[in-house]
Amino acid sequence: MDIILMLIPAALIFSVVALLVFRWSVNSEQYDDMEGEAHRILMDNEDMIPDCAKHISPRDLKIQAEKEEKLAAAQASKEDK
Repeated sequence: MDIILMLIPAALIFSVVALLVFRWSVNSEQYDDMEGEAHRILMDNEDMIPDCAKHISPRDLKIQAEKEEKLAAAQASKEDK
């Protein structure tokens, strides 16, 4: 009977933590593009990805902009040399 006094609070704490983790994942856009990532893993070429799966999330746009900035900076440094 004493074990119930430990298991009930442990289950409640685990449930609250699981709920917080799920809420964080929803708020951080983890579930926004379910098809795009699946196609991106399987296809090597971006042209092979179906149009319905080409949704670009804001996170992907930010990453793409950072890559373009780095590429432009690298090209500018090559031209200066």
